[in-house]
Amino acid sequence: MPIRAVIFDLGGVLVRTEDPTPRARLAERLGMSPAELSRIIFDEESARQATLGAITTQEHWETVRWKLGLSPEELPVVPVEFWGGDTLDKDLVGYIRALRPRYKTALLSNAWDDLRQVLEEYWKIADAFDGIFISAEVGLLKPDPRIYQLALERLGVAPQEAVFMDDFTENVAGARAVGMHAIHFSSPEQTRLMVEARPELLGLIDQVSGLLASVVRNLKTTELFRECYKVYRDAQRAMRDLDLKRRRNN
Repeated sequence: MPIRAVIFDLGGVLVRTEDPTPRARLAERLGMSPAELSRIIFDEESARQATLGAITTQEHWETVRWKLGLSPEELPVVPVEFWGGDTLDKDLVGYIRALRPRYKTALLSNAWDDLRQVLEEYWKIADAFDGIFISAEVGLLKPDPRIYQLALERLGVAPQEAVFMDDFTENVAGARAVGMHAIHFSSPEQTRLMVEARPELLGLIDQVSGLLASVVRNLKTTELFRECYKVYRDAQRAMRDLDLKRRRNN
C-alpha cells in the first residue's frame, strides 16, 4: 500500500530542548535536580490527569505550585524558565508543509488542554496539519491503540498507509501494534529519509526495530546493548543504501 499520511509527535520531535541551561538554573534555584523538577511537572498524577483532559492545565500548575512550595506570584516564571531552552524546529515544520497535498499530515501528541491555542496563536503552525489529535481533547494517551485508531479514522487512511514519528519507543511500538509504519525519531534528517522511503523499506525497518526491541528487553549488560544497537544502525544504513540504489535505477 502507498503511504498517504505522515503523523508527527510534538515534544521531542518538532519541539526539542536544545539548551538545558534555563531548566537546570530553575531547578537549582528550587533546590532540586532537573530530573526531579521534570518528574513533578510531567510524571505526577495531576500531570497524567491533565494529559487525559480530566483536569485543566491551570489546575495541574496549581498542583505543581503546591509541590514546589511557591506562592501564586512566584508560579508564572516556572513554565517560562522550564521551557526556556525548548525550540520549535521551523525547518521541519516547513518540510511538513511541503508534504501536502501529496500526503495528509497530522500531529498526535500527549499534551494538556492548552496545546491547540499554543499551536494556533503562539507558534502559528496549526495550518501545517490536516489533523491535530491532542490527548487532553480526546481522553486517550499514547500508546493506547485507540488514539492511533482515532487518528487514522479521522484522516481516512488505513494503518499501512500511515507513517508515525515519535521520540518515545513505547509510543512507536504502540503505533506498530495497530499496523502503522512507525519510526523512532532521532533527527530531522532521519525524518526526511524515512518519509521518502518506499513502503516495503519501511516494512523492513519495522521488522528490524521490533526484533531489536525484543532483544533489548532481555539484555543483561550494557556491552550487549551496544552491540545490538550497532547491528540495528548497520541495518538502517544498509536499507537506506538499498533504497537509494532503487531510486537511481528507476
